Amino acid sequence: MNIDIGKPNVKQDLFLRDRHRHVAFGGARGGGKSWAVRAKLVLMALSYPGIQQMVIRRTYSELQANHIRPLKKLLHVGSPGCPIKYNNSEKIMTFPNGSTIQFGYCATDSDTDRYQGTEVDILYIDEATQLTEQQIKDLNACVRGTSEFPRRTYYTCNPGGKGHGYIKRLFISKQYMENEYPEDYSFIQSLVYDNSVLMEKDPEYVRALEALPEAKRKAWLEGDWDSFIGQVFNEWTDDPAHYQDRRWTHVIDDFKIPPSWKIYRGYDHGYSKPYSLGWFALDHDGILYRIREDYGCTSEPNTGLQLTVPEIATRIKEIERTDPNIRGRRVYGIADPAIWGSDTGESIEDMFERAGIYNDKGDHTRLAGLMQFHYRLSFDQTGIPMFYCFKSCKQFIRTIPLLIYDDKHVEDIDTDMEDHIYDETRYIFQEHPLNPRKNMKHFTERDPLPPEDPLEIMPVRSSN
Repeated sequence: MNIDIGKPNVKQDLFLRDRHRHVAFGGARGGGKSWAVRAKLVLMALSYPGIQQMVIRRTYSELQANHIRPLKKLLHVGSPGCPIKYNNSEKIMTFPNGSTIQFGYCATDSDTDRYQGTEVDILYIDEATQLTEQQIKDLNACVRGTSEFPRRTYYTCNPGGKGHGYIKRLFISKQYMENEYPEDYSFIQSLVYDNSVLMEKDPEYVRALEALPEAKRKAWLEGDWDSFIGQVFNEWTDDPAHYQDRRWTHVIDDFKIPPSWKIYRGYDHGYSKPYSLGWFALDHDGILYRIREDYGCTSEPNTGLQLTVPEIATRIKEIERTDPNIRGRRVYGIADPAIWGSDTGESIEDMFERAGIYNDKGDHTRLAGLMQFHYRLSFDQTGIPMFYCFKSCKQFIRTIPLLIYDDKHVEDIDTDMEDHIYDETRYIFQEHPLNPRKNMKHFTERDPLPPEDPLEIMPVRSSN
């Protein structure tokens, strides 16, 4: 059976030849990712009779537009005499040699339930960063079987989306957890400049990417994984070169807190999801410092330790008894107001008080809290923000930069993300609200663009 799939460019050829267990391809707009996936599907189906492959995308409409229709056209499915069949109800394409391609979508975590029991040899997750880490892991459980066929997962991806942090960790930062092996992972970056066909046929597309604002251009044209569309706190900066001088960075070296500074403790409750505890120092200029944290999370992101309130109270007491920056000081607790509610007679706050832990109610006003976050992260003309985070507070550093806007409530955080540390910190910021400072800069000197502001309520920065 002869099928002309076309000629790959250099990066696409690398993708087609890569035999790692996990292969990620792309990293920017216009890199030829969809063509590469379709070519790989066809080549594997023809080369390995009986092989089972599956393509996943976030929505079925995207799947139709990017893969099902183009593949049917390429393979002449439905034309008289074509031996390749497509079952529209089961969303399966069958080749005469017994190979199959299954098409599926996964918009929510519960959508992965329909793939329980599914076994495939090769999985393709298209636009993988649009799926959550849990969705990706659940789908990867389908890659199994007893055949001699290769077992692989291919990911196409751009910076941004709910899975940004997970994909970045595996393929860009290369930071691996237990049972993740570096030799299994390969990343092939493909930019629009690598796509010679697109460059020739649509040069205006390239010019359009080059003309984008800085943050979008970095993500969409340059494939910068530290800058992505939808990121809420894109003024966040973690620059080790400035950990000591504390300019143009939010992360700094830990230091001994002066005895005259007040200490606050923020708390966001969780059981199946993580609880979050953060301790903050307030200096005489009104700058807050996150100096300690206790995040009730397993090795799986956004999965709680399922500790009882007395167990959490014991951890609080131990930290406040032993931490050199906290012990012997009065600690002002500010907590999620939901813990005062009770349907059974005793509230979570009642249980804390019985254990000797006391809190005041935090302000849960979401938009005002979001703006306080922006005000505190913003730098002044000299590079000084109103909030710093000790470099030892690794969970704050991990989760805050990955928060994205909600698709439906565009002025707010997507609460499906790992937002527990954000909430706990927000209660502290709301306890010490700021007005936006004059001549405020919302980004670093290296990239002075303001963050995206869907409601246009951020103060206008003066040019100076």
